[in-house]
Amino acid sequence: MTEPNPKPCVHLVAGARPNFMKIAPVVRALRRDGRLDWKIVHTGQHHDHNMSQVFFDELGIPAPDVQFDCSGGSHASQTGRVMQAYEGHCAADRPAAVVVVGDVNSTLACALVAKKAGIPVAHIEAGLRSGDRRMPEEINRIATDAISDWFFVTEPSGVEHLRHEGHAEDCIFHVGHVMVDNVMHQAWRLADEGAGGLDTEVIKAVVGPHYGVVTLHRPSNVDDTRVLAGIVGALNEIAVEIPLVFPVHPRTFASLKLLQGEGIQLSDRVHLMPPQAYMSFLNLWKDAALVLTDSGGLQEETTALGVPCLTLRDNTERPITVEQGTNTLAGTDPARIRTLALQRLRESRRRSEQGEGARRPPLWDGLAAVRIVNILASQLT
Repeated sequence: MTEPNPKPCVHLVAGARPNFMKIAPVVRALRRDGRLDWKIVHTGQHHDHNMSQVFFDELGIPAPDVQFDCSGGSHASQTGRVMQAYEGHCAADRPAAVVVVGDVNSTLACALVAKKAGIPVAHIEAGLRSGDRRMPEEINRIATDAISDWFFVTEPSGVEHLRHEGHAEDCIFHVGHVMVDNVMHQAWRLADEGAGGLDTEVIKAVVGPHYGVVTLHRPSNVDDTRVLAGIVGALNEIAVEIPLVFPVHPRTFASLKLLQGEGIQLSDRVHLMPPQAYMSFLNLWKDAALVLTDSGGLQEETTALGVPCLTLRDNTERPITVEQGTNTLAGTDPARIRTLALQRLRESRRRSEQGEGARRPPLWDGLAAVRIVNILASQLT
């Protein structure tokens, strides 16, 4: 009796917490589909003490099958260490395909290893472009797409970028967004299970039902004390109108400490708290009247749930969040930030009073991972 052929196995590569949020829907879809086996490869790019089994249980995925320790160092040294670690693993456990997500160093490193080993590469969130090559993430996106075999795209601008760069039409798939899949799934869970016990329930009780949320972590905003001082001034003015809750990234906290030494500090109406676990943070921002952020992912998540968002950057690689969503580019000029924040708050109140629903881009329906897995299974089986 002949043994049945084993299922093709794909490696799902993740290097940082946001990557796991993007592969979680893919894992759920792979389980339901059943045509492919899969293994989770954690490069350890971001060493996070909160990356415990509780975190994986929260996302509904198992702990990684393999984990490297590639945190820290320069972009070049980290990329090199991930390549060395993953090359050895690929040689010992050769997959049918490698799935990379987003734009972190691990994304590019593992794509390079796979491609040089003759293993097909699938890139989730392909085609996103900010046009700003000073951003390390932009270089990672461009280089990863240059060597990928299948492109899973979140929005029409990504399709156009890939076409312009000369990629074959039959390898480009507009599937929607796995980050949106995840936030919708987790929001449903939060509604079912309740928020009791989450840290952010305490702060919500303190600030009341009408509040804003702030996140800042990009070096261009937090490492330049002149820029950060301007943003602090704008936040203090906005906080006169509405209390703000600010889960502070460690590098941002260090920069705020430096500003304090110069006599510049946040108002006591800006409530600082430590970085939050995924569900706790979702519980906070989903009910906010306004989110002010420099995060790419949060631009998309707020659009998915219809929360007004002000992006403190001059550009975005996610233009659909501005064109069809709830996002507005504010830049870093303090006067512009304050003006746009107050304008968005007025609009938010008006929409709420009139019962207007938020717009959601096409295919941002919670089924992107199902489409991705169906395409991968069709290609590999």
